[in-house]
Amino acid sequence: MEQFVQIDKVSKYFLNKKKCERVLHDISFNVKKGEFVSILGQSGCGKSTLLNIIGGFQKVDKGRVMFNGQVVNRPSRKCVMLFQHYGLLPWRTVLKNVELGLEQVNMTSKERKECAFKYLTLVGLDHNADQFPHQLSGGMQQRVAIARALAIKPELILMDEPFAALDTFNRYYLQDELLRLQSKEKTTVILVTHDIDEAVYLSDRIMIMNANPGRIHKQLTIETSRPRDRSHSDFQYYRKMIFEQFHLNSRKTAIEYEI
Repeated sequence: MEQFVQIDKVSKYFLNKKKCERVLHDISFNVKKGEFVSILGQSGCGKSTLLNIIGGFQKVDKGRVMFNGQVVNRPSRKCVMLFQHYGLLPWRTVLKNVELGLEQVNMTSKERKECAFKYLTLVGLDHNADQFPHQLSGGMQQRVAIARALAIKPELILMDEPFAALDTFNRYYLQDELLRLQSKEKTTVILVTHDIDEAVYLSDRIMIMNANPGRIHKQLTIETSRPRDRSHSDFQYYRKMIFEQFHLNSRKTAIEYEI
């Protein structure tokens, strides 16, 4: 498979109390077309900043990001971002929220409605088309957001902890839905998460990030077929491996501070 997204020696700095603080340091990895990659790390390691850079919402200070052969320097309709707060407009119906991303596309109102309805059906919410966001559960609202993202046929979906605010049952259900939809649509996905189980369950590969500054500590390929069983020994093997990586890094950081 071709290298679809290329992150090449990316570094990022922010001003903090008039001091230049390095947030990301020399990050490099590639993502293949149709691949599901997770960026896993503790809060404050810069993983959301990295995702915003990949999407063109923030600029790099060093290095570059390539998306489908083009340098990323601004957001593109070929790449959409999904957040944990859904971003639905409360005054628009579910159907009209999904239509939102299609309003800049050369389509008739009938074509737009049919396309939006198709993706609502895909996420199992066709019977809720005329409801408003406040009438839906959190899990249903996130499915509307996923339908809206898929409706514009993006080549890349960036997800910033999209299921973090949901209860366990909704989170597991939507993880399965996401894998089903990603397989059907052949979309490339980059997910930011601090949930080890989520990363192992969803990913083809995991980028484990460390903090101060944010950098890729280890890349891990999950070599088990889907669907995955969270209770299986293979799943627990990868889970334990990642825990050990974080533990080793914590010890290393503590030694560096002592020095």
